[in-house]
Amino acid sequence: MGVRDGRIVAVAPVDADLAAARVIDLSDDEVLLPGLVDTHVHINEPGRTEWEGFDTATRAAAAGGVTTLIDMPLNSIPPTVDVPALETKRAAAEGRVHVDVGFWGGAVPENLEDLAALHAAGVFGFKCFLTPSGVAEFPHLTTGQLAAALAVLQPLNALMIVHAEDSEVIERQAEPHGLDYADFLASRPAAAEDTAIRTLVELLRETGGRGHVLHLSSAAALPVLAEARRDGVRVSAETCPHYLALAAEDVPAGGTQFKCCPPIREAANSDELWQGLRNGDIECVVSDHSPCTAELKCMDTGDFGQAWGGIASLQLGLPVVWTQARERGVPLTDVVRWMASAPAQLVGQKRKGSIAEGADADLCVFAPDETWVVDAAQLHHRNPVTPYAGAPLRGVVRSTWLRGAEVSGAAPTGRLLRRGVAEQTRAACW
Repeated sequence: MGVRDGRIVAVAPVDADLAAARVIDLSDDEVLLPGLVDTHVHINEPGRTEWEGFDTATRAAAAGGVTTLIDMPLNSIPPTVDVPALETKRAAAEGRVHVDVGFWGGAVPENLEDLAALHAAGVFGFKCFLTPSGVAEFPHLTTGQLAAALAVLQPLNALMIVHAEDSEVIERQAEPHGLDYADFLASRPAAAEDTAIRTLVELLRETGGRGHVLHLSSAAALPVLAEARRDGVRVSAETCPHYLALAAEDVPAGGTQFKCCPPIREAANSDELWQGLRNGDIECVVSDHSPCTAELKCMDTGDFGQAWGGIASLQLGLPVVWTQARERGVPLTDVVRWMASAPAQLVGQKRKGSIAEGADADLCVFAPDETWVVDAAQLHHRNPVTPYAGAPLRGVVRSTWLRGAEVSGAAPTGRLLRRGVAEQTRAACW
């Protein structure tokens, strides 16, 4: 592969004689992957930077082979629900990111008139919740409000990404409390996801809009999504490493580091999600990196009702998914499609997520056979809390390259991305 000025300019047979100022040969146990694209990351800066910040999150991303990420519009203060808030977020990130970073906008009950301006300002789409988000400054949409938002976005061809849990279904369940994970799991049943996804699909049918189901955990919803796509409804879906690698049966009493919404479900459900990936019913695997401080995880009390719900895994996604994929006979090429090329396509980043002439030279050097054990203290995200602590994994990211330059973590070289705006490339010496 030949690189010039940060772009891939040649992909040639291994014995081709490519003249170069610098030659880099991989070791026999290494493979070259496109840099991963993670379209579901909560960075939380400004406002809740003690939970996570741009410097720490993007260091973790680079350590995990992620070269592009898209930041979620909530948990920061202000949330990204209007153009001034977007500019505040960009100002906080400027000069502090080690990988390329773009931004989602938010759709909340009071910002219908702000959506078009946010779209014009370059957000990659709009996130909404159909159940309370967990933070007061980002309220959820009713069915009617979602329909109204989709009607605004349809002429713009803008993407609505949806936390699909139905609030009425959840309100009918007993509130969780104490150490028993089963109580928490029962409080957010698969029916909440299934109902919300059916609602979204019907509204997309009516409006002709574009929709994407976030962090799918209920495999029961897969037939609904498959049928909708056969009918021409523009809907896609993602899942996350924790739904593919973890199981409700294995969550220990008081193990609040495993709490997320929607919840980790049973092993049989995980098997069905893997089949959904194989069938093409789920296109993307992304982290939903949603960290908080250790105190908010309530690991001292183990109370699932009080603990913040979110999994911190930005650095670990590739080895977690590859470990499971290898055991299931799934090739690494499929993992790369789910974690690099498909997320890049979702957000229209044509230069990202592939090794091809004309693409950015965003690369991950990966040793797929090397084994290791997760030490939470060695992870780069701000708070060393993860359900994968002590987990044996297979696959090590040896180095990450952004536009042809190795990411060292010493000096931030990432750029801020805008939807529809081609990046200006910068010369890199190879």
